Amino acid sequence: MKNILVVGGAGYVGGAITDMLLNSNYNVRVFDALLYEDSYRKKVDFVYGDVRNTTLMSKQLEWADAVVWLAAIVGDGACQLNPELTKSINQETIKWLSENYKGRIVFMSTCSVYGAQDKLLDETSPTAPLSLYAKTKLNAEKYLADSDSIIFRLGTLFGVGDLYSRIRLDLVVNILTVRAHVEGKIKVFGGDQFRPLLHVKDVARAVVANLDNRKKGIFNLTKQNVRIMDLAYQVRMHFPDLEIEHTDMPFQDTRNYRVSNEKAKNVLGFSAIHTIDEGIEELKYLVETKRIKDLKSPRYSNQAYLKEHYEELMYKKFKEVEAA
Repeated sequence: MKNILVVGGAGYVGGAITDMLLNSNYNVRVFDALLYEDSYRKKVDFVYGDVRNTTLMSKQLEWADAVVWLAAIVGDGACQLNPELTKSINQETIKWLSENYKGRIVFMSTCSVYGAQDKLLDETSPTAPLSLYAKTKLNAEKYLADSDSIIFRLGTLFGVGDLYSRIRLDLVVNILTVRAHVEGKIKVFGGDQFRPLLHVKDVARAVVANLDNRKKGIFNLTKQNVRIMDLAYQVRMHFPDLEIEHTDMPFQDTRNYRVSNEKAKNVLGFSAIHTIDEGIEELKYLVETKRIKDLKSPRYSNQAYLKEHYEELMYKKFKEVEAA
């Protein structure tokens, strides 16, 4: 039975992956700094630690037959809070991993590496990252080029991954659903920009399905490409009284891209199965049954939470690395 180390396994994506692994024939261990959490309650082998602590990481890698690497500062705004910290966690740890681990690596990148382009993009298309987040992910991909790795460029995620992990309300499908419930109105700036959307549980399916095979390289993962304006109307199908306020003023986020999932389908046999409507209904259920106590809490936004807890999280929690 193979040992699988899920680095960053306590997070939004990691929660779904860990649950799926626990229902498979693998030994699972989660390594996480609990950046957004106060506790970890799943019945799984757990190691608390920072990925920059190479002494501690080395011990975990000795145990692992394969590594699922999710640890990162995620999101454009969150990454800009401390660029040097972002580079250290998002790319320099991957450089170290590529030099010190020869087992199977499953790495999460992002379709944001494509930036703003009008054509349908596949894995051979030029990259044009517009943010520090996308740049660090692209650099990390390059560090893994000669390793036994499979790299997934994820579309914009949505939906509920598991029962325990923090839900993210800074993702477009999730936040539009919450605003539809709370405010009865959503504002769309521009609206012609495209996003490739993907349910968080489909990420887990792709990861678990490709731990044991020898497939390598970069693969886009997405369910479908959707215009933001069309997404707003889709949300209204679930909230019939929803008011959509549209303005031609472009949103400050200039990303606009559509990606092809054909390579993943043809080479890996993978197709996403969870729909946008399913994700909307999941979030609608959470908010309507009041299972999220404070929808405005910064805890559910990467950038807002890190900004509010900057001193504590960025310095005190990671002081152990300096002493390692």
